[in-house]
Amino acid sequence: MGKMRLPTYYYYNPPSQPLWLVGKYIFFGGNMFLLRRQTQNQPENASLTQEAKVAELRAAIGPLSGRRLKYCTDACLRRYLEARNWNVDKAKKMLEESLKWRSSYKPEEIRWAEVAHEGETGKVSIANFHDIHGRAVLIMRPGMQNTVSEENNIKHLVYLLENAVLNLSDGQEQMSWLIDFTGFSFSTKISTKTAREIIHILQGHYPERLGIAILHNPPRIFQAFYKAIKFFLDPKTAQKVKFVYPNSKDSVELMKSLFDMDNLPSEFGGKTTLKYDHEEFSRLMTEEDAKTAKFWGIDDEKPFTTKNGHSGAEVAPEPVA
Repeated sequence: MGKMRLPTYYYYNPPSQPLWLVGKYIFFGGNMFLLRRQTQNQPENASLTQEAKVAELRAAIGPLSGRRLKYCTDACLRRYLEARNWNVDKAKKMLEESLKWRSSYKPEEIRWAEVAHEGETGKVSIANFHDIHGRAVLIMRPGMQNTVSEENNIKHLVYLLENAVLNLSDGQEQMSWLIDFTGFSFSTKISTKTAREIIHILQGHYPERLGIAILHNPPRIFQAFYKAIKFFLDPKTAQKVKFVYPNSKDSVELMKSLFDMDNLPSEFGGKTTLKYDHEEFSRLMTEEDAKTAKFWGIDDEKPFTTKNGHSGAEVAPEPVA
């Protein structure tokens, strides 16, 4: 067994007088000395440092109430800190922008009836399985694009993101995206403007929610499109984007390391069949709406009609924070 190193930031000869270590200070021979950090050895305990950062961020944002308090869990604050490399000031600014966005956009108040028409083809849906890390899985099929409204496309995606977050496994903060490019063409792709707005919302208001994005068998025409939008991706987000090809051994191994192949649809190299039943999915989402309303404390009892003619529910105003 090797010798135990003293928890100081520099080395010294064994003292002839008693030595005491208290916090950042060392007491020796009746004198007090401030410890200086030795960067290459004995790093600070990362966990304790992160918890201190979380507490500092919570103090910085001040008292919260209502939905803002419910949103700003410790896990939430960690995600914002992680997204800003644990810089409290930058994380505070980012979080405040998200709270402002959530207060105006009200993503938790979107109901399936408002976006159901966007989901008729199954272009985006929540899978009935998780990856091996317990992350919720969003299945995207851009070749199934059926509308041209930027606003409604984004609203549909935000609705599903909110639902996926509420259905994450205990202790899990991230989700996986599976993107199937079957049928993709320039006529079905979303505009660069819409893609930029989606990136802005995902990175700015759902930080560290994306665990991995699998782009399965994308055609060459998509590569040009991706080069255009990659410019707007944060480097950390870009690293989570994986191009996967069915004839690539590395790609197959990657999928096996992330998913139970018995649950994975054949479109992604798995053994099951991907079937999207809009009526059944709508029934499930309507049930999920009730859970969402309960979670956020929203009164969803009174019906209303959206501008698209879909029935929905009256929602309570945002509590004052």
